[in-house]
Amino acid sequence: MASESHLQPPARLRALVSWQANKANTIGTRLAANRMPLQARAEFAVLAALEECGSLSQADLGRRLGLDRNNVNDIVGRLHTTSRVIRSIDPADRRRNTVAMTEEGRLYLDELQAVTDQVQAELTEALSNDEKAQLRALLEKLLSFHPTLPS
Repeated sequence: MASESHLQPPARLRALVSWQANKANTIGTRLAANRMPLQARAEFAVLAALEECGSLSQADLGRRLGLDRNNVNDIVGRLHTTSRVIRSIDPADRRRNTVAMTEEGRLYLDELQAVTDQVQAELTEALSNDEKAQLRALLEKLLSFHPTLPS
């Protein structure tokens, strides 16, 4: 009887790009979970969006990140409580809240980025620098081709 370590999924599955991408995502998620709690990963996403786009409404954050408005509200609430973002009423539409990153948020984002970089390095350790760049480029091309699909 073969040991369980030699058991592999069927070749038809292993040949699917979607299956491979899902397995790589699972490995990356597990590596990240070992170093960063789930809430920190969500905070990383929100802070990265604010860094790139500047002040955004909570609704725009949710749409940009594919997050439910309640989840965005919870994440922004945590970040606001720790002075990592400021929440303001949008003067153009007083029903909307806008969110902007503070200097504390920028420092926290840098801390989270360092951990994320470690996870990415571990995930792609088997690849050369050229292979890592090629993988990123190919995934970007694939994802850019399907921009309207939900994330």
